[in-house]
Amino acid sequence: MSERLEVTKTYKLLIDGQFPRSESGRSTPVTDAKGKVLAHVARASRKDLRDAVEAARKAQPGWAGATAYLRGQVMYRMAEMMEGKRTEFIESLLATQRAGGAGTKGKPTGPRGAEAEVEAAIDRLVHYAGWADKYSQVLGCNNPVSGPYYNFTITEPTGVVAAIAPDESPLLALISLIAPVICAGNTVVALSGEANPLAAAILAEVCATSDVPAGVVNILTGERNELLSHIAGHRDIDAIHAANLTTEQSTLLRGGIAENVKRVTVRGASTRPKAGAQAGRGGGANPVDWFDDAECQNPWWIEPFVEMKTIWHPASV
Repeated sequence: MSERLEVTKTYKLLIDGQFPRSESGRSTPVTDAKGKVLAHVARASRKDLRDAVEAARKAQPGWAGATAYLRGQVMYRMAEMMEGKRTEFIESLLATQRAGGAGTKGKPTGPRGAEAEVEAAIDRLVHYAGWADKYSQVLGCNNPVSGPYYNFTITEPTGVVAAIAPDESPLLALISLIAPVICAGNTVVALSGEANPLAAAILAEVCATSDVPAGVVNILTGERNELLSHIAGHRDIDAIHAANLTTEQSTLLRGGIAENVKRVTVRGASTRPKAGAQAGRGGGANPVDWFDDAECQNPWWIEPFVEMKTIWHPASV
């Protein structure tokens, strides 16, 4: 009997609640530490990015108009579904895990490290689900004014946000970038890290099988350097949430606002040196420690993705 040929899975993109292949027909193999092909993921193109932004824009008014309580419940449901795929997430992280790596100092490796990352990602999603009906009280206020008026500052979602994940902590970092964005009523187009896109592909399946409305979360896998310039220049993306990029990548994103009004938030610093350069931290700042709850879990991660609206109202005499 001849040896059976293993059929590897090809993960697709998540756009508007559907799983399309890249319009370019391209895919990228994902290998383990020994070079064995584990699966293939779709390699998103500029056209795929445009389709994802259109889906996010279409879904944004409905998501922003949902009650804060409902948004929190939907995010909690996502966390429930992640618990159901806990083993699959751990296996995907273990399969591509390398020893050490930027931003992993003090983090356990092996099965303990993968399990710790999945647990932290689920907990972080629950954390921001809890903020959905509370952040506006923290970021908004009742302003003291002179005259017979009430003056309130309230928050409104910015709109469509692009989230660009780093390579380290591929699941936890992606959740940390997405969760504060969607809890405030924004929709998101997320680009996974390149080192291990499997975690993002499985998260896409979580979104599709939970209560997340189509278009609220769109997940692309592909090459960062191919898509960054298009993200920076896209006029229908209102904000960018990224972390631990190289200096050149951060400069490219911030340069995009020269042609369009866009909020760009890049957290941490470069964790990958230039080609030929000695390995080390770039920019003189520290990369984000994704396991630091004090750093990554607070309403100030939501604040860049809301607009402040001031309302005047006559006071009753």
